[in-house]
Amino acid sequence: MPTPASRRLPVLALLALGALASAALRADIYEEAVAHAGRPDKDVQRDALDHPAEVLRLAGIKPGMKVGDIMGGTGYYAELLSYLVGPTGHVYILNNEAFDTWSEGRWKSRTERLKNVEHRTEDLEHLDLPNGSLDAVLLIKVYHDLYWVDDDPADHWPKYDVKRVLDEVARVLKPGGVLLLVDHSAKAGSGSADAGSLHRIDEAFAQQDFERHGFKLLGKSDVLRHPDDARDQITYKGPMLGKTDRFVLVLRKS
Repeated sequence: MPTPASRRLPVLALLALGALASAALRADIYEEAVAHAGRPDKDVQRDALDHPAEVLRLAGIKPGMKVGDIMGGTGYYAELLSYLVGPTGHVYILNNEAFDTWSEGRWKSRTERLKNVEHRTEDLEHLDLPNGSLDAVLLIKVYHDLYWVDDDPADHWPKYDVKRVLDEVARVLKPGGVLLLVDHSAKAGSGSADAGSLHRIDEAFAQQDFERHGFKLLGKSDVLRHPDDARDQITYKGPMLGKTDRFVLVLRKS
């Protein structure tokens, strides 16, 4: 028996919505970047810890953008950004001398393979980029290091004027540009006190720090949360390695 038109229309509408949803899933550039063939095995293993598709999706990185990955180290995120911004975009790995040393030059394989990725060794207080030249900036688990005071000359770690560094981040971002900030959570109210000893920083302190430099919070995510983290142990070695509570903030330059 034929289906009346009044009953067919809702069915067709549901089918159309399903097709659109399926197409959206297939067309998700963030999942596609993570699934890109040829990514190094170590990067793929790291994905389960960092959930990069969810994090980069929150920041809205898109084709054609110019993005700076500050203290991006070996370029884990820079490679994913390369696929996202495409041939009309550009990605900068903006290491300081210390991050160049610690990464042991492993970013070189990225820049050799990925023609839209450029490495620079930078003084973070005086970035060699024009005003408003970037659409987005990433600070992934490194913002706390700006408050770290390291007296070991072998580490080549400068004592930063953090206000100056954040002024530079704001300067090179265009109005409306996006800052993606991920870091290890310190105890609430601790400010930057644990930046050196535990390599952690207080989320509220971080947000306020950037708001003082002309940024406004756009959103945040719990994708990297670990509520069982007591936030009292060092982050990059020992039992908390890969198990820390991390906050994810997206801020826009006004």
